[in-house]
Amino acid sequence: MDTRSRLLTVAASLLLVGMFVLPIWRIDLTAPQYPEGLGMEIRINTIQGLTPYDLDRINNLNHYIGMKPIDPDVVPELSIMPWLVGSVIVGGLIVAALGSRLLLLSWAGGFAGVAAVGLADFWRWTYDYGHNLDYENAIIKVPGMTYQPPLIGTKQLLNFTASSWPAAGGWLAFAAMALVVAAVVIAWRAKPGRSRAALTALTSVA
Repeated sequence: MDTRSRLLTVAASLLLVGMFVLPIWRIDLTAPQYPEGLGMEIRINTIQGLTPYDLDRINNLNHYIGMKPIDPDVVPELSIMPWLVGSVIVGGLIVAALGSRLLLLSWAGGFAGVAAVGLADFWRWTYDYGHNLDYENAIIKVPGMTYQPPLIGTKQLLNFTASSWPAAGGWLAFAAMALVVAAVVIAWRAKPGRSRAALTALTSVA
């Protein structure tokens, strides 16, 4: 790894620290009866409303359609995520210190894997909440209707418009991934140059 790859790896690792202090994802709900909107933020270790009352209001609304309550204490991923992100951060700093191209490739693959699994698990979580409904006790029953919010984007759910987008911590994670890709590309392209330089030096000595 050259200096540029090392610096990019350090920068990517440090950007991920922001995930510990900033929300990673945000879901907003708007409807005629809630013109000010309702929303919740997914943080690295919890889920909370945009206001102190939003999560309770969302759960009360979800009760009408038979959706189970959103309870951060029963989401095991929220206790695992800080350790995974922390491991990626520490791993990146170690890779930058050692300067191994092979370790960089392995770490970048691990980083991409953690990101992909995280997004897939988030989608699975929203699917579970939106599809596995208690129709028997639901007050509002619409045959065939499911209430899964989009992973990214906007979707109409009855009279509510649900919007799901990365929050500040999520955008930092995407930026970190972009820096990792740049570090890998630079490290990969730099290797032939070093080989040619070594070959030229050996030829000149001969």
